[in-house]
Amino acid sequence: MARQSKAVLCREWNKPVVVETITVESPKRGEVMVKIGACGVCQSDHSATNGTIPLPPPVVLGHEAAGTICELGEGVTDLAIGDTVVVSWVPTCGKCRYCVMGKPQLCDVSAKATLTLPDGTSRYKDSKGQTLNHFAGTGVMTEYAALHRDNVIKIDPSIGIDKAAIVGCAVMTGAGAALNTAKVEPGSTCVVFGTGGVGLNTIQGCAIAGANRIIAVDMSDKKLEFARAFGATDTINPNTDGDAVGKIMLMTGGGADYAFECIGFGSTIAQAYNCVHKGGMAVVVGVSKPTEVVTLGAFLMPFQEKILTGSMYGGARPSIDFPRLLDLYKSGRLKLDELVTATYSIDQAEQAFADLVAGVNARGVIVF
Repeated sequence: MARQSKAVLCREWNKPVVVETITVESPKRGEVMVKIGACGVCQSDHSATNGTIPLPPPVVLGHEAAGTICELGEGVTDLAIGDTVVVSWVPTCGKCRYCVMGKPQLCDVSAKATLTLPDGTSRYKDSKGQTLNHFAGTGVMTEYAALHRDNVIKIDPSIGIDKAAIVGCAVMTGAGAALNTAKVEPGSTCVVFGTGGVGLNTIQGCAIAGANRIIAVDMSDKKLEFARAFGATDTINPNTDGDAVGKIMLMTGGGADYAFECIGFGSTIAQAYNCVHKGGMAVVVGVSKPTEVVTLGAFLMPFQEKILTGSMYGGARPSIDFPRLLDLYKSGRLKLDELVTATYSIDQAEQAFADLVAGVNARGVIVF
């Protein structure tokens, strides 16, 4: 059954988001309809509004959400109407070389489903009948969303829907970078560049892994306050403290064990690489513009054996990691209540994005 649904759209790059009523078509075979309960407002959504992530508008935004199943497409037998689910913006086919080798976050199906569902088509139309794109193959900043079954993970329904939603991106991407990609060792020293939603969860992941020292670097004192609340032991604001790399080298006696870049700038990626010691690891978590480049000195590379790697979606294995993270939340080891510092109605979407850009929140969430 097609449904009318309020949704947040990017109609044109570098313009405010708009709220429109769209038509959501019924799920096809292997798909589900989800009544969205909450959707996080992520920097990646903002990046889609300014061309940093160059997805062509018009596009329905949103990729970090949770809700309940309200309709099942043909062939979906392992979910039921009323099940609570978290959306994963990476569908995993289980068959491609990356799924088989244990890296489902790199699934070939996901790489192809950036504007549509995996079959290459959209389920969204505007009031004039124009087809709308799905951001990150999901597009869940809407009251109802049609999704492939592989994009939803069933969870414990007792967990608050606004807390469950943010596990779908910010928490998974950040904490997973520390726990899955870097595999941070207990007692280690970590540096996190950028303390937005993803950076704060990278800090949490380092703390959960048992890091002894976590140094947060950001140019906003407000964000550095958040960083301390989420586990940072030290903070650096380059505006007032000067050269971050030099300071880190002094603080650590020669470099950190791990550094995480959660911004998406070539310059800070280079800083992350330069602030780890010989044999250390720098992990790129932030998404850069396609034109961004990193410049590193080549001479010392073979002598220092540093590792520079990316982290896609925190190395997510959604069916394993989402319940695992929520179990950490229930046991009090992962902070989600504190992470959601503001909630908005869908009609307040423009304000939610403005607050995101201003760095007002640890995480803002639209609640339906």
